[in-house]
Amino acid sequence: MSLGRFAKLNTGASIPHVGLGTWQSKPDVVKHAVKVALQSGYRHIDCAWIYGNEKEVGEAIRESNIPRSELFITTKLWNNSHRPEEVLPALETSLKNLGLDYVDLYLIHWPIAFKSGPAAVARDSEGKLLFENVDFTETYKAMEALIPTGKTKAIGVSNFSIKNLEKLLASAKIVPAANQVELHPENPQWELLEFCKAKGIHLTAYSPLGSTDSPLIKREEISKIAQKHNSNNANVLIAWGVQRGTSVIPKSTTESRIISNFQDIVLDEEDLKTLKAITEGKAPHRYCDPKDFWGVDIFN
Repeated sequence: MSLGRFAKLNTGASIPHVGLGTWQSKPDVVKHAVKVALQSGYRHIDCAWIYGNEKEVGEAIRESNIPRSELFITTKLWNNSHRPEEVLPALETSLKNLGLDYVDLYLIHWPIAFKSGPAAVARDSEGKLLFENVDFTETYKAMEALIPTGKTKAIGVSNFSIKNLEKLLASAKIVPAANQVELHPENPQWELLEFCKAKGIHLTAYSPLGSTDSPLIKREEISKIAQKHNSNNANVLIAWGVQRGTSVIPKSTTESRIISNFQDIVLDEEDLKTLKAITEGKAPHRYCDPKDFWGVDIFN
């Protein structure tokens, strides 16, 4: 059984350290995955409008019969709804999909605005991305206005660098409760971690195991640590994230892996030093970088 560890947000709310990610989980399988997760003790489910599976996630939540107050549900504002007047309707669409009255955390998915409209990723006749001239600080002001509605308990961001956080904090009235970013031993983002701790912003780690079939989880250093603890490589990576104070949202639709990912192990100082050495003197490696699929440099 998981130790059930929680982190505290700057709102005072508790966020479970280990949650279930639903990115790339197809609608026809995600419902079962969420059901298995909730039956196994998960209480933190991470969603997003762009994942296209909020309705099925919501069905699993309702059918679990777990009191809403025991769950922590996150979803995200997509890039085509960054105009201030679009923020509340976008949240209401997600709430309708999920069948919920509120979410616990609503995030700006990316610090970039695509052209407003029905297309999730609008492009011109030559295939070039179309953007909206909306600064994310304006979008965030509209996010702040969501709090009094009660439709989200907290607001935050995702994929924000220190530079973008500094810009946001210069005008924000509400400090983001969380920043969800790619974190794992090959992309530890130590400076971002320390910056967010200093500002009271919780970090959530997506892709904590790397991407699908990534070499990260197969690294020899990680295998040796797993053997030492009579565990598996995924649990080593999840424990690394939890012990850094971040919440971790590994994605899986495989029943055995969902259950296994919720089993805690505790790494010792030697393990942590081994994992930290992975990027010492080396450039970090991202498995999810918009330069590769949008041609946009978000992080530099």
